[in-house]
Amino acid sequence: MLSLTPEQVQRLAAAPVGRLSTAGKSGAPHVIPVCFALDEEVDGVAIYIALDQKPKRAALTRLRRVRNILENPQVALVVDHYDPDWTKLWYILLTGAADLLEDGAGEAEERRKAVRLLRQKYPQYLEMDIDDNPVIRITPHRATAWSYTPEKG
Repeated sequence: MLSLTPEQVQRLAAAPVGRLSTAGKSGAPHVIPVCFALDEEVDGVAIYIALDQKPKRAALTRLRRVRNILENPQVALVVDHYDPDWTKLWYILLTGAADLLEDGAGEAEERRKAVRLLRQKYPQYLEMDIDDNPVIRITPHRATAWSYTPEKG
């Protein structure tokens, strides 16, 4: 069970975007920017990513990220902050397993909670019909974090 520091929770909760890395059975990497929400009220931590109505080239369940997760559930999510003042730089790398929350197998309630958390963080989702869409759930097993710390002399 992964536990995050209060600073990591605050940074993840406030960050507007992360980069999701998936790989199918061939091992070819696929990295895309994603909107996400953090849930600490589960055993450990869960990260939720909506499959939303923004224009896509394929049906939601045919997206490469979804196909990759179904073939190989191991994923990474990088959330970072860049600033011209390099003393404000930081990143958090979460690695773990991903799956799809749909209505079956008792997942409907968690999917509804995930949609609620995503709508709280992103007001744009209030206007989108995402209630019945699958949601990607990441269960992180490891967090690696870095932030600028001044050298001590």
